[in-house]
Amino acid sequence: VQLQASGGGLVQAGGSLRLSCAASGRTSSSSVMGWFRQAPGKEREFVASITWSGGTTVYADSVKGRSTISRDNAKNVVYLQMNSLKPEDTAVYYCAIRSRSTITWNYWGQGTQVTVSS
Repeated sequence: VQLQASGGGLVQAGGSLRLSCAASGRTSSSSVMGWFRQAPGKEREFVASITWSGGTTVYADSVKGRSTISRDNAKNVVYLQMNSLKPEDTAVYYCAIRSRSTITWNYWGQGTQVTVSS
């Protein structure tokens, strides 16, 4: 499985960005797609996830209410719409995929930089 993340950039506080993660290879309806982020000097943290088949979503408290994860099964793409961005959202954002039967995220994308200026 290959994951290609895109859509990052520089935005002012209060602005919006939509990240995309295109998946290719052996994906299945039993997969879960997730977004994570890592700020400088900090550990990677979970942001949001969505099941590939049923669209069940989970969000970190830090982004809940400001972000929406969605998927386009026909295009094999998962999106992360982020609104009301804050400087503390600045990080490299990674997408990842795992099977619903495991907790290990098996494949990771290369990351896309999001920078929010105050």
